[in-house]
Amino acid sequence: MQKTKLYNKNYTEFDGYYQLVLPLNFEMLIPEDDSVRLLSHILEGLNYEKLYRAYSSTGRKPAVEPKILYKVLTYAYMNNIYSSRKIETACKRDINFMWLLGGRKAPDHSTIARFRKEFLSNVVEDLFYQLVNYLHNVGEIQFENLFVDGTKIEANANRYTFVWKKVVNKNETKMFEKIQTCIQAINLDYLTDFVITKENIVEELQKVLFYLDEKREMEQVQFVHGVGKRKSKLQKYYESLQEFKDRQEKYSNCNQLFEKRNSYSKTDPDATFMHMKDDHMRNAQLKPAYNVQIAVESEYVTGVGIFQDRSDTTTLIPLLKEMEAKLRSRYKNIITDSGYESEENYLYLEGNEQKPFIKPQTYEIWKKRSFKKDISKRENMIYDEEKDEYSCHNGKKLKVTGITHRKAASGYRSEVTVYECEDCDECPYKTKCTKAESNRRMQVSKTFVEKRINSYKNVMSEEGILLRMNRSIQVEGAFGVLKNDYGFNRFLTRGKNSVKIEFLLLCFGYNMNKLHTKIQNERCGKHLHKMKTA
Repeated sequence: MQKTKLYNKNYTEFDGYYQLVLPLNFEMLIPEDDSVRLLSHILEGLNYEKLYRAYSSTGRKPAVEPKILYKVLTYAYMNNIYSSRKIETACKRDINFMWLLGGRKAPDHSTIARFRKEFLSNVVEDLFYQLVNYLHNVGEIQFENLFVDGTKIEANANRYTFVWKKVVNKNETKMFEKIQTCIQAINLDYLTDFVITKENIVEELQKVLFYLDEKREMEQVQFVHGVGKRKSKLQKYYESLQEFKDRQEKYSNCNQLFEKRNSYSKTDPDATFMHMKDDHMRNAQLKPAYNVQIAVESEYVTGVGIFQDRSDTTTLIPLLKEMEAKLRSRYKNIITDSGYESEENYLYLEGNEQKPFIKPQTYEIWKKRSFKKDISKRENMIYDEEKDEYSCHNGKKLKVTGITHRKAASGYRSEVTVYECEDCDECPYKTKCTKAESNRRMQVSKTFVEKRINSYKNVMSEEGILLRMNRSIQVEGAFGVLKNDYGFNRFLTRGKNSVKIEFLLLCFGYNMNKLHTKIQNERCGKHLHKMKTA
């Protein structure tokens, strides 16, 4: 019988000797223009006071210095390495990672994961905006033109673990009716006067349970369980109310998690179910995701926001406020697509003396010939500003009949003026103007119309055309690189805070790669792409 050869775990004991090649210093093996040298130089100049404060002063000393570990983590994201296990492997095999470690022992994957999740929780955002300020100080960023866009990135959550707000509310309403029926029966059987209201349902159910529990002790009723055991009426009431109480607590927790949302995932409660553009099933399947917003200037990402909103409209103001607080600077021009258009956003930019270059949602429609011939559109009617009335295609007057208000998802209230035609009877153009049986009515937000026209003029100006062209190149190009070239299409971590840490590290690495590329191509100091001339 042939024996199996046994190998020693220590491979250095194998026969065969190799001559050492000098020099052993990694410094000689890394090219002079390698991006790892630029990364190390810039990160040495950042302030790590907050990072070191995150560590306990009484605990044991970390195996790898936090500043060095942050360099390693950032360089990993520069090279599209996101998994903690793959970063550990790179630290053991890649010369550049070894050079960053400076001869220190490679950290294991649990150390890397813990450092990213716990110690960078309240630090990475500060380090990211320190880099943005550094780019401003060296002349790469001017704080002048800000290009904003958003995309939806899939969360690290199971796709079929959705909880819908409508379903929760529907079941909660049905359960409340059952509770009322049960309480009425208890009041009749025990001559009590318990009342259950929706506002304090849990507390009031608990009072009834206390009463039933005391009655069980007084009457010495034994609760039975199992097959063939007959439950008393008191036990049935008690178990039913206890089940209602537990379910109500569950529904209350669900309502707290919604936070102006209509859905969330059980495996990642911070994620919202959204329509994804890259739907491989081609059936508009909803997936748990985050709405990721970035602000770009001079091809660098200067602001990051992670939102649970499915729409981009409500994300612009929080993003700009956070950037202004972190950078202590305010941009002059804000350039976005039509998804950010709203009266609230227009007024916010005007109040901050920022010039809006927001593409109107009707921009493409206004260019069509069919729109210009549509007599039902407000834009094709004659408006008398002094009398505040419109004239339709038939010469009839649409006069003000009242004022109403609309409330946006953010809580903003806008004033809407209602106009009604004086007489639409026997009008030959009525079928083309309105589907209403009575007179034509029209609702107009004067403030919104005024701000939209101003933004449209900005967009159509020579400066606006140049900035719109750059928006499609810079911010949409940044998302193209992050999602396609970097292969970042799904988060690895769960929870809004962890997701933001992950994306800030990605954008940090993106900015470092962008600076390295600009230096090597001698493009530093160039902020806008010029229009091509024929």
